[in-house]
Amino acid sequence: MDYKYIQQLLERYWMCETTLEEEEILRAFFSQKDVPAGLLRYKDLFTYEQIEVRNDVLSDDFDERVLKMIEEPAPVKARVITMPQRLMPLFKAAAVVAIVLTLGNAMHISMTNDQANKIGATGDSYQVIKHGTSVAMGDSATMDTLKQSRIEPVQVQEQSLLK
Repeated sequence: MDYKYIQQLLERYWMCETTLEEEEILRAFFSQKDVPAGLLRYKDLFTYEQIEVRNDVLSDDFDERVLKMIEEPAPVKARVITMPQRLMPLFKAAAVVAIVLTLGNAMHISMTNDQANKIGATGDSYQVIKHGTSVAMGDSATMDTLKQSRIEPVQVQEQSLLK
């Protein structure tokens, strides 16, 4: 038997030049039981679609099961949220602000206090902290800056603009 036409169709198939009818001819040819040994390696390629369609068919009740899963209402768990639970983020933010301000104040006191290094040596750490400088007193200005200014007022002669 001469299989030149089938070989020509295969060459055109590999070059993507076959029509759908020609591909159907190839599928019909390779679905036969008697395929020549030279073309036997292509048989699985053209019969794969027919074999797999039979194996991967969905069951009859598949649609019913999917629709049942979709239509089944999901249970909603209602939670009661109390006021402290709602305000918990604000409490956390206030705690962070309080910690930052406390640490900032402690660092400011330790940086401005001359006796900060002597606290542990004297044993009177309570007294040093008790009589430490206040942040408010350290920030306030105690001297008038205009009195220490070296700029002297300048005398300007008045000139009349009208002559």
